[in-house]
Amino acid sequence: MPELPEVETTVRGLRPVLEGERLTAVEPRRADLRRPIPVDLRQRMTGARVIGLHRRAKYGLIDTDRGDTMIFHLGMSGRWRVDPEELGKHDHLVLATEQGRRLSLCDPRRFGSLDLVRTDELADFPAFKALGPEPLGDELTAAFLAKKFENRNAPIKILLLDQRIVAGLGNIYVCEALNVARINPRAPAGSVSLGKLKKLVTAIHEVLEAAIEAGGSSLRDYARPDGQLGYFSKQFRVYGREGEPCECGGTVARQVDGGRSTFWCPKCQK
Repeated sequence: MPELPEVETTVRGLRPVLEGERLTAVEPRRADLRRPIPVDLRQRMTGARVIGLHRRAKYGLIDTDRGDTMIFHLGMSGRWRVDPEELGKHDHLVLATEQGRRLSLCDPRRFGSLDLVRTDELADFPAFKALGPEPLGDELTAAFLAKKFENRNAPIKILLLDQRIVAGLGNIYVCEALNVARINPRAPAGSVSLGKLKKLVTAIHEVLEAAIEAGGSSLRDYARPDGQLGYFSKQFRVYGREGEPCECGGTVARQVDGGRSTFWCPKCQK
């Protein structure tokens, strides 16, 4: 599933093509993805000018001068294609601009979503109401995590994946950040010291920023809007590396928690 760095990379890739442009055509090519596509999407978006693109957690947002924001989620296999030579059966939304550019939202597994809300009502969008702070924002501090983890016995990895605590963190980058910070993913969250939480916040920033710089991780069907693959997977410290050496000299282990694989090093993550 595309995670925060992949969505951020996508938004950055769409900006040069869409920002400031008027949409001359908006064509949903089916009625639904994971859930129904708004029936008035074509009417409200056609003729509108895009005035901004940004991200919230794992969602991309496209703002228009009509006071609307189109929210997209890439699901398991979604990606935007810029100026595709031809459209395929998995291109479910097509946008055209006054400069003659064409973009398509391709989602073979249809686990993604499209929503259209008033920009001034974004905070009330159901998926956003309970979200925690952005992991790259100033609100994520060691003190914030310490307060959220106080008296919590659940494994720290599980709580970091809880979008109500931190918005946008996913399995890959949590595994990587915990390894950088030398924290056992199974450690009870409330037992992790403030000093280690400070290292964790720094590690989260470093891992996410490096992943964005590398264009994300090309797992399964993910690619950037320009068609290029993300290369952060070549920098994985532990994720997907069961049985391989950790930089500390230990061996990367794998366990399954709640249906998700956790990769970590028992030697340095104590």
